[in-house]
Amino acid sequence: MDLSAFSLAGQTIMVTGANTGIGQGIALSIGQAGGRVIGVGRSSMDETAALLQAAGADFIAIATDLGSSAAAQAMLDACWAAHGPIDGLVNNAGIIRRADALDFTEADWDAVMDVNLKTMFFLCQAFGRQVIADGRQGRIVNVASMLSYQGGIRVASYTASKSGVLGITRLLANEWAARGINVNAIAPGYIETNNTEALRADPDRSASILGRIPAGRWGVPSDIGDAAVFLLSRAANYMHGATIPVDGGWLAR
Repeated sequence: MDLSAFSLAGQTIMVTGANTGIGQGIALSIGQAGGRVIGVGRSSMDETAALLQAAGADFIAIATDLGSSAAAQAMLDACWAAHGPIDGLVNNAGIIRRADALDFTEADWDAVMDVNLKTMFFLCQAFGRQVIADGRQGRIVNVASMLSYQGGIRVASYTASKSGVLGITRLLANEWAARGINVNAIAPGYIETNNTEALRADPDRSASILGRIPAGRWGVPSDIGDAAVFLLSRAANYMHGATIPVDGGWLAR
């Protein structure tokens, strides 16, 4: 096996939502694989920067409100001019709102759809335009969810957005595979992050979740990060339109 096929040496990868959790894990895995990371988000990324520095990797932090697709597109174009060309884009940033379907508000619908689906699509579009205009090759990895496959409860806009991520990943693969851009996605299972801290602290909920996971453990951010490295590397040259569950076997149960 040619292990260099998994290397990201010399590659510049943009990761949204790189400040914590899965996004931070993806950024660190990319750095460990030799890539330079442009981390994008609204919150401080000092912790991520320190982890990348300790790994001997380059990290550039960009503050952007990803609730605005126009601001996100302008940011990507500016980053391409200042730090590019950019070889890969990881759309990880996402938000969630919880309420019963009978009570779900339009504001909570719009906020989630804007970040999780609208901005994701238009960042892909901005990246695709730059890659194709330059005659380069590029990689896009979108972060989907178990709720790309399942309905969930009390998360109407999140479920809709993550189902949309799966669909848009396939659509863009259909349009761009022959133009040198690989578009794929990862669907994380239950991962040890701030978002799942309450679930893990609840003995009943935690036991119920672990009881369904064949691997018998919660995932960690590096589980997702290493899968992202694979999809960003030339080892995944012939992968287009796939959404890979990284879930400890959750969906197989």
